[in-house]
Amino acid sequence: MAVNTSQEYDNVIAVCKSLFLKKTKDYGTAWRILRAASITDQIFIKAQRIRTLEEKKVSKVGEDITSEYIGIVNYCVIAMLQLELSENDPNEMEVQEVESLFDKRVNETKDLMFAKNHDYGEAWRDMRISSLTDLILMKILRVKQIEDNLGQTVASEGVKANYQDMLNYAVFALIKLGVK
Repeated sequence: MAVNTSQEYDNVIAVCKSLFLKKTKDYGTAWRILRAASITDQIFIKAQRIRTLEEKKVSKVGEDITSEYIGIVNYCVIAMLQLELSENDPNEMEVQEVESLFDKRVNETKDLMFAKNHDYGEAWRDMRISSLTDLILMKILRVKQIEDNLGQTVASEGVKANYQDMLNYAVFALIKLGVK
């Protein structure tokens, strides 16, 4: 069976985007009120829940691991949007504008994934999903530290690059989980 990472990636993103836009229609862009640290904490909660479900193998709430990874993808997009939008930008945005911004951030992140895939040879395909969860948690801790340092880094990539990596790890997990 031939592997088409680009198509698999696009299929997963289509699922995530569909939910994102439906929620935008339902709730508007209420997420604009969130500060960066709050978004990071939302991603942390989702990743921690995935890890707990992986370890306990039982869910007492209706949402499964797949829905949590979808949430991570969408919160990473929100985080990147919040990084580029200022306090002067409106809190309420039209669905079409949100969709355009979503596509721009995801396409940029997909391009990064292909650059890294070239160098790493799609090593993620041989990884366990639980390792992808752990990598997301590690990236969250890095972002929290950067936020605590008021965005200052000495030798590290910035917050946006970490959100992009988390988004890509979540997409890889969703591909491995068979989301289409």
